[in-house]
Amino acid sequence: MTKTAGCLFIISAPSGAGKTSLVKALLQSDRSLSLSISHTTREPRADEINGKDYYFVSKATFQEMLANGEFLESAEVYGNLYGTSQRWIHTAVASGQDILLEIDCQGAQQIRQVFPQSISVFILPPSIDVLATRLKTRAQDDLAVIQKRLAAAREEVGHISEFDYVIINNKLEEALSDLICIITAVRLSKVRQLLKYESLINQLL
Repeated sequence: MTKTAGCLFIISAPSGAGKTSLVKALLQSDRSLSLSISHTTREPRADEINGKDYYFVSKATFQEMLANGEFLESAEVYGNLYGTSQRWIHTAVASGQDILLEIDCQGAQQIRQVFPQSISVFILPPSIDVLATRLKTRAQDDLAVIQKRLAAAREEVGHISEFDYVIINNKLEEALSDLICIITAVRLSKVRQLLKYESLINQLL
């Protein structure tokens, strides 16, 4: 069996579409996937842990890292800065790890330029009303921020044609099943299997 480079999966969605819950469930069901942890300048939420959910850094630190070219992609979202470590991603993929990136549409565009072989999945809520309800029941943002996020969601959905797959997250279990199917199909693709099992195939020819 030949060692192959890892797969790079991109998961994007409007805020409130349930992306974080879906990614968490996926990682629990597939231990061979590693989540890329982004750096951010926003304040951690009550249940978030530094180094597990994000690397929480100051704006000054982030700007210094950005100037040093340490980010594979970076973006400003709702006034906060986010970035993905370039060195870590390249090393992980080259070692054969399958990596999951949970990022916004801006970041996804930048990743695809460097890793055109990456697989991108866009998560949609079942309706705009459900999206609004989810944002309100999270009780993490005030009404003005919620309205801003709803407006941003419409803009993000405008990028949907740039993604390889689209999943409607109505019921978490069904959306998770769809996502697992996509990841399995990518791993079993002809190109990857021919490389991975080159020795076996040559023996059988």
